[in-house]
Amino acid sequence: MGRLISLLFIAALAYGGLYFYYGRVVERAIDEQLEARGLSALEVQRIDYDPLAPLSTEATIRAEVGYRGADATVTIRLYGHPLFSEEMRMELDGLQNLRLRFGVGG
Repeated sequence: MGRLISLLFIAALAYGGLYFYYGRVVERAIDEQLEARGLSALEVQRIDYDPLAPLSTEATIRAEVGYRGADATVTIRLYGHPLFSEEMRMELDGLQNLRLRFGVGG
């Protein structure tokens, strides 16, 4: 019983590391794609993906990007695995929300 618990703990720890590292690699890939298209002023604020995304070769990523007083959430389709595939392709699937902030003051 102790071995099973240890094995489950090690597997959970390994998957947690993979999940975290997957997010960092995807965020870096989105930044590179924005910069390649001349949109380096956009800032990726956060990304969301399914818990099983690091285990598949297709995933839907929701990225929240910001530029000055505007925030937008875009959906990106990811084909290929950013860690284990030779080739990875990203496609913009759609714009979820666009939020504008207006401020008063100098």
